[in-house]
Amino acid sequence: MSAPHYPLEVFWDEGSAAFICIAPDLPGCSAVGDTPEEAVREMKIAMRLWLSAAQSMGRSLPASSVRLAA
Repeated sequence: MSAPHYPLEVFWDEGSAAFICIAPDLPGCSAVGDTPEEAVREMKIAMRLWLSAAQSMGRSLPASSVRLAA
């Protein structure tokens, strides 16, 4: 079984003057970047850490809200 694919949302935040990337399926998991690409790169790191922390605490990982074609 492959790792879940979690959808990402990237948007410009005027207050931060930066791009924000969030994973709606992973509460509280977000990243910031000067470009959308940088925000996504940082988010990949944040997601690995979020998932690792959840596993180390014995929590089950959230199901992805996206279904990928087989």
